Amino acid sequence: MEYSLFILIAPFFLFLVLGLLGMKMKPKVAGIIGTIGMGLCAICAYTVAYQYFFQTGRVGEEWQQFIPVNFEWLRFTENLHIDLGILLDPISVMMLVVITTVSLMVHIYSLGYMHGETGFQRYYALLSLFSFSMLGLVVATNIFQMYIFWELVGVSSYSLIGFYYTKPSAVSASKKAFIVTRFADLGFLIGILILSYYTKTFDFGTLTANHAELVTTSFAGGTFMGLSLATLALTLIFMGGAGKSAMFPLHIWLPDAMEGPTPVSALIHAATMVVAGVFLVARLFPVYFFAAPDVLTLIAYIGTFTALFAAVIAITQTDIKRVLAFSTISQIAYMMVALGVSDYGGHDGLGYMASMFHLFTHAFFKALLFLGAGSVIHAVHSNEMSQMGNLHKYMPITNWTFLIACLAIAGIPPFSGFFSKDEILAAAFHHHQVIFWTLWIVAGLTAFYMFRLYFRIFWNGKRDYNEHHKPHESPLAMALPLIILAVFSVFTGFIPFSDFISSDFMPFHTHIDWTVAGMSIVVALIGISGAFALYAKNSKQPAQIAQSLGGLYKAALHKFYLDEVWMWFTQTVIFRYICMPIAWFDRHIIDSAMNGLAWTTQKSADSVKGLQSGQVQFYAWVFVVGSILIAVLVLFF
Repeated sequence: MEYSLFILIAPFFLFLVLGLLGMKMKPKVAGIIGTIGMGLCAICAYTVAYQYFFQTGRVGEEWQQFIPVNFEWLRFTENLHIDLGILLDPISVMMLVVITTVSLMVHIYSLGYMHGETGFQRYYALLSLFSFSMLGLVVATNIFQMYIFWELVGVSSYSLIGFYYTKPSAVSASKKAFIVTRFADLGFLIGILILSYYTKTFDFGTLTANHAELVTTSFAGGTFMGLSLATLALTLIFMGGAGKSAMFPLHIWLPDAMEGPTPVSALIHAATMVVAGVFLVARLFPVYFFAAPDVLTLIAYIGTFTALFAAVIAITQTDIKRVLAFSTISQIAYMMVALGVSDYGGHDGLGYMASMFHLFTHAFFKALLFLGAGSVIHAVHSNEMSQMGNLHKYMPITNWTFLIACLAIAGIPPFSGFFSKDEILAAAFHHHQVIFWTLWIVAGLTAFYMFRLYFRIFWNGKRDYNEHHKPHESPLAMALPLIILAVFSVFTGFIPFSDFISSDFMPFHTHIDWTVAGMSIVVALIGISGAFALYAKNSKQPAQIAQSLGGLYKAALHKFYLDEVWMWFTQTVIFRYICMPIAWFDRHIIDSAMNGLAWTTQKSADSVKGLQSGQVQFYAWVFVVGSILIAVLVLFF
């Protein structure tokens, strides 16, 4: 399947063409070229998926790993070298489908949404760069290649979030996203270096082979400050994943990333950047499970807290994109929890399969939610729910597709989110009761805040619009992706995912645990009913409830002041006790040493520059004196 290389080459080529020549094209031409190119990538990705899953991917009962393209880039030792290539296995092929599908929908949607925007060509060039970076990340054959594309994802997301560079809030949000994720990526890099130092390899296949035996033996007995080196390395690697996937307390960049264009939010928050951390843990899952299972426990607890924390905040937000941002944080945390509670192999690996399944289904209905939100914003020119309401009369396509997405994320059968979320709850139910009941509560909160959003946008609220600014349905370029993603949101849950994805590459059979599923449906219906009672019509009850909660509601509305805490920590601790001493050392030691060296060199030059004065008499005098000194030395010695 060497032709899979086209999936990487095409978006990179598009980035170069649109980036260098885009301004010489008409904006619409640049958009069409970018969209056609991504369409070809999607066709190629679906061809790879069909060939892998239905023709060549399985040998006997086991799924195989293929490396159709690979070449050595840098060699350090006989065993330690960095390769660049393409690794095809169940999760990477699945991710190719997800990324190219959502990216194509965003490309098509943006033809309508971004029409007339300054920098239209630059926008499509950056979309291509982002797609190239994410595709390169998921097919990486080794952890250092993944890190290279990981950083490219960070650069391209920084550029897209700050697309409106004349808007101070967008510039601030892009810097915040870049700095927070770079801070996390420092831990990722240190973890990679520790792991490769002891195992002498970057290669994923070597690291995960034979139940990660190489990692287990390489780190055997190794400790640092009482902590297993394997645990330390894998915790640091997870730190990088926690930054990209916005796990607590590194989640603060994601809500502010809403300052970018809404289609960018769909691309970043649905199927690409935010799931990179989940994919990283899944790729190294055998290493985590066999070499450092305590890190998986840590991941499960962090994910559980993050899911609840983000869901509580989402209930209070009034900006529709920020509600969806905190929803994303909560749902990504669900995926992390599923990995954290998973065992290895067969039905014991249900959590692993469930995590990948939810990643797959979530990509489509969350992209649908963001693009639907974009249609609403496009119609009413505001992000605030208070400026919306009764839009079902004016935007029927957006209304129905948004409702489908809400039902899917709430976990109502037969929509896709029900099947994937049910598997996560089932895995948690059989592993840890506290985690299960927390996720069960989060499921109810998710249904509540999503239908609070739906009712306030499409039913309750502002009912009379100015005749000159009456909302209207989005054009076909924007409506078509909504319809396609709605179809995916309805039917992808019926895929027998365990036949294709498992922790040990062996298919296994799953069935719906109706005890767990029944409880999840009940709590979802309770959440929807609560939202209907409070928000389907104008009511004073929400304000009264908020007032009765007092400080708790205010804290949730202000995101529990985590931004302020981080700002205080940055200015008081990092700047004062780390940056200022480093700056003092730089000014007084480094600069003084350099200045002293320069002064010494200048004085030395001043003292000897007379030797090249250009005066023949002086040269003759030096010659004579030197000859006499040499003669004296010869006579005496």
